[in-house]
Amino acid sequence: MEQRRIVAAVDGSNFSEKVMKKAIEYAKMLEAEIVLIYCHRKYPKILGQPHRDHIITAINDESADTVKPYLDMLSEAGVPYVERLLETPAGAAIAETAESEKCELIVMGSRGLSSLQGLIVGSTTNRVLHLAHCPVLVVK
Repeated sequence: MEQRRIVAAVDGSNFSEKVMKKAIEYAKMLEAEIVLIYCHRKYPKILGQPHRDHIITAINDESADTVKPYLDMLSEAGVPYVERLLETPAGAAIAETAESEKCELIVMGSRGLSSLQGLIVGSTTNRVLHLAHCPVLVVK
């Protein structure tokens, strides 16, 4: 029997800690592995060396700093996990990763770091809801 998998999509927003707690709860219930997804900003394409390498290093360092608290939560909870640091756009990347990793569930926040205050459901969440091939649990 294959290992059951759950996606936990985090972005460093206030919702991300709630997402991790809920994903850990479901992972324990289902004896599942968590696929932690963090989508960082795109690497620059048109920038000369060594500036491009410095920016890529900074993006990777920011990503590592952002996901560290969530990796610590997973380790403390004793839940198996794999980490996926991906480039944006997050909506498509989360749905595609969930499908390719054969995940049974995606857990994500209802809103993220976007400054758009008028949206009831964030644009990334909305995109995942439309693209995902598995159930999506939206944490508020």
